[in-house]
Amino acid sequence: MLFMRNFAIILLCSMVCHTGKAYGTDTPPLCEPEPKHQQTYYVALDGHDYKGKGTINNPWRNIAFAVFKAQDDSLIVVRPGVYEGPVKISKTFKKGITIKSEVPYGAKLTAQKRVLALVKAAANIRIQGFEISHKGPGARPVVVHIDAWGTENVHGISLVNNIIHDSYNNDLLKINYGAHNILINCNMFYNQGNSDEHIDINSVADVHVRHNVFFNDFPASNREITKKSSSYIVIKDSNNEDDRFFGSTNINIDGNIFFNWQGSHGHGFILVGEDGKPYFEAEDINIFNNLLIGNSKISMRSPFAVKGAHKINFDHNTVIGDLPSNAYALRVSVEGNNKVPTDINMRYNIYSDATGTMGSGDYQMSNDFTDTEYGDVDDYLLSNNIVFNGEEGAPYSLLDVVNASDDDDLREFDTGITLQQTLVSPIYLSKSKSFADGSTSIEQVFKKIINDLTPPKQPQKLALDESKAVPLHDILGRPRTPPYSIGAIEYETNK
Repeated sequence: MLFMRNFAIILLCSMVCHTGKAYGTDTPPLCEPEPKHQQTYYVALDGHDYKGKGTINNPWRNIAFAVFKAQDDSLIVVRPGVYEGPVKISKTFKKGITIKSEVPYGAKLTAQKRVLALVKAAANIRIQGFEISHKGPGARPVVVHIDAWGTENVHGISLVNNIIHDSYNNDLLKINYGAHNILINCNMFYNQGNSDEHIDINSVADVHVRHNVFFNDFPASNREITKKSSSYIVIKDSNNEDDRFFGSTNINIDGNIFFNWQGSHGHGFILVGEDGKPYFEAEDINIFNNLLIGNSKISMRSPFAVKGAHKINFDHNTVIGDLPSNAYALRVSVEGNNKVPTDINMRYNIYSDATGTMGSGDYQMSNDFTDTEYGDVDDYLLSNNIVFNGEEGAPYSLLDVVNASDDDDLREFDTGITLQQTLVSPIYLSKSKSFADGSTSIEQVFKKIINDLTPPKQPQKLALDESKAVPLHDILGRPRTPPYSIGAIEYETNK
């Protein structure tokens, strides 16, 4: 498929084409480059579907109509303005098309129901540069929906450089029911509905979530912090054998930033498995190069959790800050008819809470590294992690199967990596065409957060043995070179 060939080339380039090593500088683009197309069409608020020609001087009025009329290998440029009403796309393209906001974030899609749907036979379609949200309270479920209806072949869908925010009912983005080969790249997500997620990845395959920014700031949208919202990302399979997949598989959560928790105490940033099914709800899940920031006083269960899933790799992530929680690193549990989670690997991660309150939350007053009760986890590995818990040392619990001390190569020292100043919630301010932190693009927001981290006190202590297997790039897409750095960011470690 063209989409997957292009994606493979881009991913390979992110691993090997860049040679810069300086921290915070000379970084490759985070957003997947825009493909070139043979034909260009236009959509505008003053256009007309049946009288229009799709030209710059005589545009169409609606995006769905433009997709219906567009030839394969085309670019649809959407001129600035607020486009109200749902957009449904169900057309297959072989070479692919791009639907692009002419001015980044200048075209807003909004509705009191599902705003954007890529369903049924939608294939090889890129959505780029839009602001997408529910119109307000009382909306029907979901903001963006990628849905293969169980038997259809929805694939090759990419969402790039979009601001997806404020669902008043259900998820911000739902990817489900048999969709496959999906890329979620360089987007911003904030403020989902109660009891729901930023991204619900449900019974799908080959989904890549890369270089996105996830946070919540409900008051900034004049919404109450109800503490009822769920995880930022959930990966699961809740529909048994009703589609082509039996358990979500080959899901990569790569190089994202998570912060500003305002949700339920029972959830956290990333959850694998959820619905108590009698099969493994997810397998071959790779969560790597992510930055998870504890900058909120609202308590969570754990930043990373697994229920009824197996073959889970949590590698080269950096978890920093005072993160009120029941467990600072991991929760593994069995729920309903779950199989016991197995083959869970936690390698080359940094866990750093200088306050010495690692894992102390609303319902857990003592420090705790994991919540992993006996009988709820089987076959796990901890290797080459760094744990710093102020003067308290790495937590240990007789009640938990998994402890930091299970890591034979555990390192306990202060890396010094922390935020230099209070993190601003970078909500989008449409009137000023900028974000609240002063950035003008999602990529700027992303890099500003990374560059606001203090460099490690002793970078050479982050170095790994050259033989260790690691992702070939870091959170900024820079290639890792021996001796590799532990954590999400590749530093100079006396290379």
